[in-house]
Order: sequence, then structure tokens, then C-alpha cells
Amino acid sequence: MAEIRTAEVDDLLSVLARMEDEDMVFSLLEDLFTIRELRETSQRLAVARLLAAGKSYAAIEKETGASATTIARVSKCLSYGAGGYRAALELLGE
Repeated sequence: MAEIRTAEVDDLLSVLARMEDEDMVFSLLEDLFTIRELRETSQRLAVARLLAAGKSYAAIEKETGASATTIARVSKCLSYGAGGYRAALELLGE
């Protein structure tokens, strides 16, 4: 994924890393994403949380409404990804 790590992406990362207020972060996310994108992105984190807790795909699909494809994609990232989901879950105390 190194090809997407551009100067613009680095600027966004820098801004997000410096924001200490959740409302400020939310305001930026609200401006950057559509409501659907924000819901889908946060849904993936919920899926990661449930996968890490050992829940089945069927239980996760029922609880979150995520498709089996989304659940499988998140599961693959948890197992073979860059570690972002794991780091996020650690930040959440999971």
C-alpha cells in the first residue's frame, strides 16, 4: 500500500494525530466522509472488535448488519494486515 502513502495522505495523518478533541475529529470526519462512508468505516471497527472477541461470522452479521464479505475482509486484515485494527482495539482497551 506504499503507493497510496502520498504527501496528501501524510498531511491527513498529521492532522488526525494532532487532534486531541473527539468532537474536532468527528467534525473533520463528518466533512471528509459521507454519512454512509462514516457508518461503514465505523462498522468495520465493530466487526474487528467482535472478531477479536471470537464471535462467529453469523453472530457478527446479525449484530452489525455487515455482509459476510466485509467480515471476511476485516478478518483478513486482522490476521495479515498492517496492524491498524489491532492498534485501534488496543487504544479502545480491548
